[in-house]
Amino acid sequence: MLRLLVSVLCLSSWMCVAANAASTEVSAGVSANAKVVAAGAGVTELILALDAGSQLVAIDASSQAPADLSLTTLGYHRALSAEGILALQPSVLIGTAEMGPKTTIDRVRAARVNVVQLPIPTNYLSLLSNIDALGRLLSSETQAQQLKIKLDRDFALLQQKQQQVAPAAPKVLFMLMMPERPARVGGKGSAGDVIINLAGGKNAADFEGYKSVSQEGILALDADVIIVSVRDETPMDAKQLLLQQMPLLQHAKAVLQGSVYPINSHALIGGLGISSLQAANELAEQLIDLN
Repeated sequence: MLRLLVSVLCLSSWMCVAANAASTEVSAGVSANAKVVAAGAGVTELILALDAGSQLVAIDASSQAPADLSLTTLGYHRALSAEGILALQPSVLIGTAEMGPKTTIDRVRAARVNVVQLPIPTNYLSLLSNIDALGRLLSSETQAQQLKIKLDRDFALLQQKQQQVAPAAPKVLFMLMMPERPARVGGKGSAGDVIINLAGGKNAADFEGYKSVSQEGILALDADVIIVSVRDETPMDAKQLLLQQMPLLQHAKAVLQGSVYPINSHALIGGLGISSLQAANELAEQLIDLN
């Protein structure tokens, strides 16, 4: 329980710093027919969870939304184009403190578009605060209360699972795999580390942040479980993806015992969110099965 509380109170040092760059204060709600642009996977999934998807006109490249909404996809939330946003004539642009660059945000504000930058949720309470803020902004207060009740249940379940995992605390290795880029291992303070800790595992990597590690180095870490970030469009499973880039890992303990699991890359973006809680719950189930 103590490890969970520490993980939830502060997911990582960089996220705590970034959280100070924005506020959940929302002065007034927007009209029901407002045109909303969402930037950031976590923000978009909250808007959809509040049943406010009909107000969306565009999302950023890190976000997911049902195809039937027929939304425009903009650039990555850290590298937005003012021209692309303003061409949609939105009422409001919603993102987090990570949204940028600043020149784009300034231009959008200068065009009298309401810009709302929520703090990056660094803990469960700040996630709930963001839900309240979006509920007020989008006139979805009832849906916000219902969502918080559901997440309370999910969070309580996660705490129970972590207590089952904690006595053994399997060593878990997080692999960040991106197209046409070298694979990297997530160390302390990485998004993968957050999910490992929430699930009750122990990060097999003892360094800070992300690093490229040789196949021999990964074997030496002797992880009980390997989790691999995958995109929805990835046509192969986590084990195939891992061995395609790092064939020597066929000798890894986690591979030999069938303990290589996927984690959706969207769960790693934008701090603690619905997807990351779901990913932690799923990983905790897998760790329980190892005991």
